[in-house]
Amino acid sequence: MSSADTTRLRELAGLFLKLGTTAFGGPAAHIALMETEVVRRRQWLTHAEFLDLLGLANLIPGPSSTELAIFIGHRRAGWRGLLLAGLCFILPAALIVTALAAAYVRYGHLPAVAGILYGLKPVIIAIILQALCKLAPVALKNRPLIALALAALVLSLAGVSPLVILFGTGLLLAAVRLARRHPDKLLTPAPLAVTGTPLLLAAGTAAPFTLPALFLVFLKIGAILFGSGYLLLAFFRTDLVIHRHWLTENQLLDAVAVGQFTPGPVFTTATFIGYILGGPWAAFIATIAIFLPSFVLVAISGPLLPHLRRSPVTGAFLDGVNAASLALLAAVTWQLGRSALVDWPTAILAVITLALLLRHQINTIWLILTAAFLGWLLTTH
Repeated sequence: MSSADTTRLRELAGLFLKLGTTAFGGPAAHIALMETEVVRRRQWLTHAEFLDLLGLANLIPGPSSTELAIFIGHRRAGWRGLLLAGLCFILPAALIVTALAAAYVRYGHLPAVAGILYGLKPVIIAIILQALCKLAPVALKNRPLIALALAALVLSLAGVSPLVILFGTGLLLAAVRLARRHPDKLLTPAPLAVTGTPLLLAAGTAAPFTLPALFLVFLKIGAILFGSGYLLLAFFRTDLVIHRHWLTENQLLDAVAVGQFTPGPVFTTATFIGYILGGPWAAFIATIAIFLPSFVLVAISGPLLPHLRRSPVTGAFLDGVNAASLALLAAVTWQLGRSALVDWPTAILAVITLALLLRHQINTIWLILTAAFLGWLLTTH
């Protein structure tokens, strides 16, 4: 391995360890932070390349922001980068969640975090809005794409499945491009096998807890869950509370809360659940199982992206997916903003943060830490 390869791997490890430790706010915030780091600060990717990777991450099952990190690692340093970027993004969050799970098992409750979240949420909204402002001119480069993005935004806010929106938008634009290139050919609708949340894949009866059973449950969820990491609640409730009776409702809600207020992937909720079910080994097995499909799917789909982009028709499909991805990000921002901007202090904090980000090159870590401190200060004094 050359010194240049070693340098790239070291840079990847440093960046994603930092993001895994400080990237609060869920998938939308993670994507915004990655855009800041890899496009504008380090210039590893162009905005167009970043959007292509984001679109592809949204098209495959699993946690989209984690898969985006894995895609970036693969693009930057091959299969070694693929493994390193993903592991470094996941590991800090998994360790933090394991420590919280150990405290939870010992004391029976979660630490108070309401004040920290009060300050963090508006800053996270500002970070996401800044990323949207930077990505929109690249993704929405003509009127048809703008129209498709607006339609995708409306559909997303109406509750339509993200997978239906992504594939539908991409296929529509690809069909239009194909019709223009080959007007003499009759277009037939492309088959689109899209399912909703496949909750019934879980076993219908209670089953005793074992480590192999735990591995299979989380492997299945990691392999079939499309869309937002917030859908985890529905999957976990069906599999672990209703069918297997491994968790109580309150334990599940506590586990999801931990995934929300800790940095890094929301899927580390699996780490917490594994620990309270079977200790450190179960936490490790649950974490490996739920993230393993993402590494496999990125390794398979990543090399296909250049070929897809070179074809006019599949390139149009990617353009449609990119526009829809931006719309989905905007819809999530709207939904999160309603719960984040709850009063004048949070609204002012979001506006000031957005203004600073748009006018100055500020490291988002300092904004996040400052927001957490201000939130604690405002709610405890």
